[in-house]
Amino acid sequence: MTVTRELHAYYEQDREHARLREGRNRLEFWRTQDVLRRTLPPPPARVLDVGGGPGAHAEWLSADGYEVELLDPIPLHVARAGELTGVSARLGDARRLPVPDASVDAVLLLGPLYHLQERADRVRALAEARRAVRPGGLVAAATISRYAAVHDTIYTGAYLDERQRQAAQASMADGIMLSPARGFTGYFHDPEEVPGEFADAGFAEVERYGLQGAFGLYGDVDDWLDDPERRALLLEAQRSMESVPSLLGVSNHMLTVSRRDR
Repeated sequence: MTVTRELHAYYEQDREHARLREGRNRLEFWRTQDVLRRTLPPPPARVLDVGGGPGAHAEWLSADGYEVELLDPIPLHVARAGELTGVSARLGDARRLPVPDASVDAVLLLGPLYHLQERADRVRALAEARRAVRPGGLVAAATISRYAAVHDTIYTGAYLDERQRQAAQASMADGIMLSPARGFTGYFHDPEEVPGEFADAGFAEVERYGLQGAFGLYGDVDDWLDDPERRALLLEAQRSMESVPSLLGVSNHMLTVSRRDR
């Protein structure tokens, strides 16, 4: 991923450690876990978690019995992930994976693609993942929806601020996100772009999953997530419509999965 000075400063605030563990972002976490548990090869398989941050997903993957190596360009993230039981962590770039060809069973790109603003870099990261995974192995990549910034700023009320409103509208027009308030820089995909990037990286077919759906925009979603019984129903409801093409862009995050065919 491209670590600009602004993005490095953003992640060095240690925001990512808690992001998926609290509030409505837990829906993204649990839905990602739900999709991966259905699509990953069974443990003990070797998983390369590229751009895995401080290890929110590496932690449960290791607990499930996977052999997990995490790569991330932020030293703080690598230090945190390295403290997790069963997880090895080191600095790395999604475009130049420091692993041999066909050496892992699955590659996760749960952060890099939305920090690579140039399409050539995103295709290169996907091609590197394909190189690293064994034939038949899985590659899963997360992307942020082209409409996520407008959704989020309306949800939080930040859309009332002119600079944030303009940034959100600009990202919807061309995908380039430059947040004036948070220092977050990235690329937000139109859902229909993603299969083409996978194809150019050498993948034949993809499966697409909307993670949060419209439920991530509900004002009372925290109440559902706090209650295990209601949470299970919420996850089941989104699972029932997770791959409906017309609904993919409503999810702030999408997961695209493919397998190396040879």
